[in-house]
Amino acid sequence: MKILTKIFSLIILTSIFVSCASSPSLQKYYIDNEDNKNFISFDVPASVLNLKESISEDDRAVLESFKKLNVLAFVKDGSNAAAYKVESKKAKTLIKNSKYQELMSFKDKGRNFVLKYEGDESDTTVDEFVIYVAEKTKGFALIRVLGDNMEPEKMIKLMNQIKNINPKEMKKLEGVFKNVNL
Repeated sequence: MKILTKIFSLIILTSIFVSCASSPSLQKYYIDNEDNKNFISFDVPASVLNLKESISEDDRAVLESFKKLNVLAFVKDGSNAAAYKVESKKAKTLIKNSKYQELMSFKDKGRNFVLKYEGDESDTTVDEFVIYVAEKTKGFALIRVLGDNMEPEKMIKLMNQIKNINPKEMKKLEGVFKNVNL
């Protein structure tokens, strides 16, 4: 009986230590840097994206699967170039995590853009997209798009159609993104 008690205690202690092990995560990176003077951090709830009048019924369903955006942006200036190198490397390492699958990436006009999602290739829906945008002279941004059962193909289609939304509708978003010039 004493041996079983010791084995059971050892199993419980081991599971506690394993569950408390801290591996780097995107969420922890956001929390660790939200008060850092080099970063701008904010959340955008889905309700801010009140674009339902300007989109089709199919796109409306895609939009309804979206819950919020978490934005963390490193704003580079003349005094934080060394910090930029360190933080940029950390951010790139985090999104290279095998739990994120790349949906697309490209370079355009000095900007690097990477879109990933959490899940594997067999997933037809996802609950998180991660967008990494970097421009060496201005900084970088990590954007987490959180939702329920979002479909990658439909989300890309919606993103492309947002370009064609009525400018009056887009004016509503100006206040939210006014201070972020990445």
